Amino acid sequence: MADLPGIVITGASGRMGQMLVHTVLASEAARLVACVERSGHPWVGRDVGACMGGADVGVVVTDDALEAFSRAQAVIDFTAPAATVEFAALAAQARAVHVIGTTGLEAEHLVRIEAAARHAVIVRAGNMSLGVNLLVQLTRKVAAALDADWDIEVIEAHHRMKVDAPSGTALMLGEAAAEGRGVVLDEVSDRGRDGITGARGRGRIGFSAIRGGDIVGEHDVLFAADGERIVLRHIATDRRIFARGALKAALWGQGQKPGEYDMLDVLGL
Repeated sequence: MADLPGIVITGASGRMGQMLVHTVLASEAARLVACVERSGHPWVGRDVGACMGGADVGVVVTDDALEAFSRAQAVIDFTAPAATVEFAALAAQARAVHVIGTTGLEAEHLVRIEAAARHAVIVRAGNMSLGVNLLVQLTRKVAAALDADWDIEVIEAHHRMKVDAPSGTALMLGEAAAEGRGVVLDEVSDRGRDGITGARGRGRIGFSAIRGGDIVGEHDVLFAADGERIVLRHIATDRRIFARGALKAALWGQGQKPGEYDMLDVLGL
């Protein structure tokens, strides 16, 4: 066991954090060496297994991220943008692979992540599932095949607790559609329609976000023209698909050269 890659999970108390802990503990290819939570969190200083309502697993939750990262080969991080950029610098300092599933990152965050990637491997993706990354490829190809008379709308649905919109996956799909058309997403994006907005502009890429219940994740890419529509769809019913993808990325990153990668690299797509 000691020769298996050591994994740190940040934000261990969250939905994805707990799923990641379970996934790593069940893996025969990696070992859980630490879990990180913010200072003052009630889990700090306690065994993560007991915190999740089970038996002790021998891993105590810590708020010392650098010390935890120094004992690991990879960090899996589904937290918040401000925390993620700090973790990126610490993971680079520890020369640990940093797998980022955090969404809602803005330009200023991406600049700091890019800087960290000069010193360590970073795998960043808005979605870690194989199905979604195949959907991204299909979206790019369909958008390239259709002209601007086809309106594109990315429609996403998530649970009521999700704090960012559009989702990271929706933005991945929007970027793929824009790349297929040879345009810049920020220049053609429509979001948050309300009131008298006027007619839809030709060539615009729209986003619609739904929040409710315990929806894990649903994404449609709608291509609509006069008289016909094409809908590409992915529905996630179990968060384990994201956890398994993140662990796959953490293992893939071992031995790679410093730089920023995505799940298309990991999956060979």
